[in-house]
Amino acid sequence: MFVLRNVGKLLFGTSNKETLIDLPQGQLYLVRPLSPKGYSELIFKDASAQIRRTAQDFQYQLVVQRVFEEGEAELLAEEEGADGETDADILVGERDERTFLLDEALHFRVENREGSDKVLAWRDLSGDTGDVYEFVCDPAISAAQISQFAKISRQCQYERKYRKPHTTASDEDLAQFEFDDEQPIPQASPIHSPTRSKLIEPSDSVVLTKPESNMSAKLQKAESPQTPIKAPKERSIKPPAVPAAPEAREILAAEVAELHFFDFPSGTFVQQDASVTATVSEVGDWQYWLEVKSADREWLGIPVVADINPVFNFEFLSFIFNQFTEDGSAYSWLLRFKDQATLERFQEGLLQALWEQLNEVKWTKVKDQDRDYITDAFNDLTMEDSEQPQQEEQEEHEEDESEEEEEPEDDRAQSERYDSDEEEDDAEFKPKDKDVNKMLAVGYKHDRSFVVRGSKIGVFKHTPNNHLEFSTNISKVETPKGELFSPKKVMLHNEDRNLILQKDSDPHKLYRMDLEYGKVVDEWTIHEDIPVVTFAPENKFAQMTHEPTFLGISRNALYRVDPRLSGSKLVDSQLKQYVSKNDFSALATTEKGYIAVASNKGDIRLFDRLGINAKTHIPALGEPIIGLDVSADGRWVLATCRTYLLLIDALQKSGKNEGKLGFEKSFAADSKPQPRRLALTPEHVAQFAYETGKGVSFTPAKFNTGEGTTETSIITASGPYIIEWSLKKVLAGRKAPYLIKRYTDDVKADDFKFGTDKNVIVALPHEVNMISHTKLKRPTRESITGDFAGRRGSGRIGTPARSRLGRADVVREAF
Repeated sequence: MFVLRNVGKLLFGTSNKETLIDLPQGQLYLVRPLSPKGYSELIFKDASAQIRRTAQDFQYQLVVQRVFEEGEAELLAEEEGADGETDADILVGERDERTFLLDEALHFRVENREGSDKVLAWRDLSGDTGDVYEFVCDPAISAAQISQFAKISRQCQYERKYRKPHTTASDEDLAQFEFDDEQPIPQASPIHSPTRSKLIEPSDSVVLTKPESNMSAKLQKAESPQTPIKAPKERSIKPPAVPAAPEAREILAAEVAELHFFDFPSGTFVQQDASVTATVSEVGDWQYWLEVKSADREWLGIPVVADINPVFNFEFLSFIFNQFTEDGSAYSWLLRFKDQATLERFQEGLLQALWEQLNEVKWTKVKDQDRDYITDAFNDLTMEDSEQPQQEEQEEHEEDESEEEEEPEDDRAQSERYDSDEEEDDAEFKPKDKDVNKMLAVGYKHDRSFVVRGSKIGVFKHTPNNHLEFSTNISKVETPKGELFSPKKVMLHNEDRNLILQKDSDPHKLYRMDLEYGKVVDEWTIHEDIPVVTFAPENKFAQMTHEPTFLGISRNALYRVDPRLSGSKLVDSQLKQYVSKNDFSALATTEKGYIAVASNKGDIRLFDRLGINAKTHIPALGEPIIGLDVSADGRWVLATCRTYLLLIDALQKSGKNEGKLGFEKSFAADSKPQPRRLALTPEHVAQFAYETGKGVSFTPAKFNTGEGTTETSIITASGPYIIEWSLKKVLAGRKAPYLIKRYTDDVKADDFKFGTDKNVIVALPHEVNMISHTKLKRPTRESITGDFAGRRGSGRIGTPARSRLGRADVVREAF
């Protein structure tokens, strides 16, 4: 039984057993105040408590060991049928030591009781609500020893949370780990103690808590899987019940592997079975099933759909994926194969099932080069070695701190309720209507942002200090004939003086709003027979000029719109219409006016101009594309699907067209664009879903942009999370190359402020906010749950990241 080693920061690493402090004598209890299992259990009658350093930087263990009298361990080993020193050591390792990752989730605390009892207590994260471990110190241990033990525990928790030495922490920083607001520690009473026969039986399932060496580990008993119930966030998550597998029509892949399950509290993949068979089969018309079972147990069975978020990593011979159950619970699994050939066979079967399910076309009909492209897109996750130096990460942290310190605290914009209510009233603000913010248009020419809310539009000014101020309210969006409507799509135009609007009920028309007057002044019929699915500027920065024309697409056509024409505004000579059903869905342009068009089928076409065939056709991975952006120079194409982003390098690296873009010249038959599938890691997907009860659903992703500005970042959102990808980290193959910020409400729209990647504008249902890049954090347990300390240096400790936006940071709409 062993854990998959060196798979990034998912694994805890081996312990070098360096003890920082030791309390040599006491008793360990497990107290269950609310459990029918019994109130209290004496675990170790004689025990010692230690804090140990591990081999991984900034990670520590709280260890409680049973203390044996001289010769007792060997005697017990003989009674259990063991022989020799090795078996005695195993007995100690499996039964007589409890080890805990020293994390703030334990809520480790100290209490001095009446008399001489001094008690250390921490939560049982794998138990029921209210369960705690208690180490009752021997009276011989001094108060100074216990105080020092508590102090070191706070220092270790600080280092784990912030990944830097505790010497950088102030007393106030450490105070957040005291947990003085907890309920009093319940009194332990030794109602019953474990018997010596309570060892792990071979038939019991086991979970790996942490590795002690390359091939050994401590084990603890794991309960049989039950139907998953939404548990408190601190509880360990157990694999769900296995549904009955449909009858297989055809087996696409069946390979032997190790099975690992992601444990939320420890943040590691825990081995469940050393040998399972993972089978992918066709079970119906365009329906496929993934089943994992061993000789004596069925582990899981799930349909093969996009939501499993499949990721293959050949460096570690692994396949990671998600499982969602009917009650909304999410789980993350890892299969590790014995060699590359085995993983390749399994990958081929899994991707065939996934692609056929999404496209309802047989995999055998896909061209060889398209298959390679699809396969490459799922091989983009590089896991970092856990022993990799932290220098780069530390440099990034220092850079973020430097940026944060430069942000002025005294010049923040004020919350806009358009009255003088206090902050407490702000926090309880409830809009009078049922509308919510749904779209955001960020100005290029002028420092303004426009937020669509029902049939109203709020206009917000960008201040010199990178905050928002309410400017004006366009209270009625109505046609020139006076018909009130809620815009379906919007686009700034003509030096940000106009806003082009589309009404949901009439796809053949667009409307021009004059923003100086705040009213719709023109109604344009685009074409009687060709509708407008979406529209985009003539080129990347056209809205900074007086350019009157812009581009549009229907489900089956690409065309130019010229408002100066009489009658229909579609330019017939620059119409590219397809006979086949392409189902176009998204459109974007480069600075030179090159055009990218995507579809609900998932494919992308690249054009250098209108009216001709595409120079490059990029095949579909299967999911519909709901958003599209292109870097100004045309090098990078960014497509948004519901559960992942697709970053495509359009530069040709070899052949006769080397150095040319796919917009300008076609790729050779034996070459292909380089895809990068940007997805949240499966364990983060599971954590997101565990926190919010929702799967991943991205908003249209965008590059930071600006004239003369190089694209460095990508912004999108899913549910209450803002997510920013670093292009540098993506191209370097970094694992989880993104930062996040959690809100209480779902993010409706988001974009970078024009000309920078340091500020992001966020529209929540009833709030609009401009946030600094420094507000986004690495995806950790704390940043995902929202339970981490507030702004460094702000003097506000323990501010939840997901609390409502403060008065100083937000503009709340009353429009």
